[in-house]
Amino acid sequence: MLATTFILAVEEIDPNQVTPGVEGFIATGLFAIVSLLLLLDMVRRIRRVRYREEARINIDAEEAANDLIASVNKETGNTP
Repeated sequence: MLATTFILAVEEIDPNQVTPGVEGFIATGLFAIVSLLLLLDMVRRIRRVRYREEARINIDAEEAANDLIASVNKETGNTP
């Protein structure tokens, strides 16, 4: 009984009535645009974090080099 009801229900469906229509197309397009914008924003933020980390590493290396030079000058009695 259930199988016959299902077959009858499938036969009664008009393929033109089950399309998403213009609303579905617009919703899908908006979803795609929002996803793209979020992806671009994420890439920009990741780059910014990476550049900040590189800048911190460079600053730390310069400070370490300056400290080393200062300690060598202090030990040898040299003045810059």
